[in-house]
Order: sequence, then structure tokens, then C-alpha cells
Amino acid sequence: MDFGFSEEQLMLQDVARRIAQEKIAPSAEHFDRLGEFPLENMRFLGENGLMGIEVPTEYGGAGMDPIAYVLAIVEIAAADAAHSTIMSVNNSLFCNGILKFGTEAQKQKYVRAIAEGREIGAFALTEPQSGSDATAMRCRAVKQADGSFVINGKKSWITSGPVAKYIVLFAMSEPDKGARGVTAFLVDTTQPGFHRGKTEPKLGIRASATCEIEFTDYVVHADDVLGAEGQGFKIAMGVLDAGRIGIAAQAIGIARAAYEATLEYVKERKAFGVAIGTFQMTQSKIADMKCKLDAALLLTLRAAWVKGKDQPFGNEAAIAKLTASESAMWITHQAVQIHGGMGYSKEMPLERYFRDAKITEIYEGTSEIQRLVIARNETGLR
Repeated sequence: MDFGFSEEQLMLQDVARRIAQEKIAPSAEHFDRLGEFPLENMRFLGENGLMGIEVPTEYGGAGMDPIAYVLAIVEIAAADAAHSTIMSVNNSLFCNGILKFGTEAQKQKYVRAIAEGREIGAFALTEPQSGSDATAMRCRAVKQADGSFVINGKKSWITSGPVAKYIVLFAMSEPDKGARGVTAFLVDTTQPGFHRGKTEPKLGIRASATCEIEFTDYVVHADDVLGAEGQGFKIAMGVLDAGRIGIAAQAIGIARAAYEATLEYVKERKAFGVAIGTFQMTQSKIADMKCKLDAALLLTLRAAWVKGKDQPFGNEAAIAKLTASESAMWITHQAVQIHGGMGYSKEMPLERYFRDAKITEIYEGTSEIQRLVIARNETGLR
């Protein structure tokens, strides 16, 4: 593994950092407070190649590798986690599966629109009664004589659901086959039979609008089936492996922002006539924060590196996601604690970092699911 970054990777990181500092960070508190989707900012990210980082240039993307993707997500997340959530879903969950399993026509229609930032994409797997147990889904797709499918059912906790133009949807086409009965579809939300529910009021990442969606006799034509029939569960699990690298990078960005703010604070804040950074208990926290932050970053870069070599990376992605998310939760907790009352105040971003960090332990596979994945991969037992 090469610990150096290429000139292209560093250039993309610099673009992401400048946009994060100049455009996203100044508006983060506003979007968090109102829970408003930052559509203009997301389109600007797309115009600068950040909504399709790993998408080949022939489909409107930047044509970069997974390491460049990690570096960019970290920078955006350090400014605002909600923006990085939207960016991650579009880059990984939406584009990855279509690039790997889609037809040329599907790539040109669906991937290009997202990669260029013209439209917003979403990924619909979770249902009200099936989260970690994805095969328990009740959303049904019934095949018609002409090869089309009629879809009925609900999906919940859909990131960007209130604004998405296109959605990668997973539905049960052959219920008696379990996981092998799931098929993936590409959905245009402007077509009849698609309905959006209310935007969910969330603890954190409030600007990444989330809602329930419902399908009522929604017709998907045969050329909008993604991959082969019955291959949907395999597609979903593969896409989630890639998505976990994005969430790990997001967690690192949140943690880094909290750590850097804390580092400045302990140098400036005085108690008993000296900077609180001179107290051994504070120094212990700072040392542990730094160790956890660096460990998370290195594990995430390792996962990205393995993915970039076109090797199986599911275990590395799960390790990175578990480590980074739990580190982010711990680091933001300690950051609030060190800041004391100011850390609890909405006048500083520490409480937002703390709220935003929690979701990284939950979505795209909870910490418990990551432990299950890692243990099964290590032991070979199920």
C-alpha cells in the first residue's frame, strides 16, 4: 500500500476543501436549523466533479479512484455531514450499482444526470418492517406479459427521497425464493404511481432530507430492470460494501472537525490560570482522540485501496466503517465534554458534530451488522 497521494488525488481533495470552506461551512448551521435540502450546493458539487468521483468521464464523472473519493468526502463532511451524506449516496449507492450491472443506455441516462449534478439520486432498500433483515421486504414487483413490472409497496428512511429524480429500488419479484427473489429497478419519480411521504424530523444530518416513499401500481419497463431478475439482493449487498467506505470517510470528516476545534480550544481556554490543554486529563483525551482518528483514516484508506485494485473489499469496508463510526461518536462526545457548557450550546458547531456522528453507527449497516460481517468473514462460520 502506497502512503503517498497522486497529484490528481490531491487536486480533487483541494477542490473539495475549498468548496467545503467557502460554500458549505458558512451555510451549514442554516441548513441544519431549517432541515432544508441544499440543492444549489449539491449542484455546485456536481459541476465540480464531486457527485460522480469514481464515474468514468464518458458518463459525466471525474474518472477518479476510491482513494480520491475518500479524500473528498472527508473534506465535505468536516464542513457539514449532511452534504457528505447526499454526496455519498449519489456517488456510491446510486452510481456504483448501475456502473457495475447496468446497460449502456442505463448508464447514459441515469448515471450521467447524477454525476453531472443535474439531478439527485436515491437508494431504496429499507422498509418500515425490514432494516437489517433486508430479505423481509414486502414491496412487490409483479411481472407482466410484456416484460414490465407493476410495483406496490413502501420504502422508508430514503435519503434525498423528497427531491430525488431517480431511485435504485429493490423489490420482491419472486417472494417464495427469499433473497434470490429480489430484483433491482431504476425508477423515475416523475412517473405515475410514485408518492413521497413527509420529510422525517431527524436528530442529525438534518439537511439531507429523508422520507418514506410509496409505490401504487407503478410500472417499470423491462429496460429499467437493473441487472438480471433475482440478482437484486446481490447488487444491494455489493453496493453497500462500497457505501460503507463513504460512511467511514464521512465519520472521519466529522471526527476531524471536532478534534481540530478541540485542539484550538484547549490552547486558548484557561482555568486556574493556565491553558486547560496542560492538564493531564485533557492531554489523555487529546491523545486518544488523535489515535482513534488516525486509525480510522488509515483503515478507510486501506479499504479504498483494496477496492481500487478490483479485489474483494467487503471485510475491509466493514472494519473501516465500524472503526470510523464508533471513533467519531467517541471523539465528538469527548469534544463536547472538553468544551463544557460551550460544547452544549448551539452557538458552536460541537453539538452538531455530536448529533451528526450518531447516524454513522446506524445507516448502511449498523455497528452490530458490521461486527457480524467481520466475524463471519474471519471465522467462515454462519
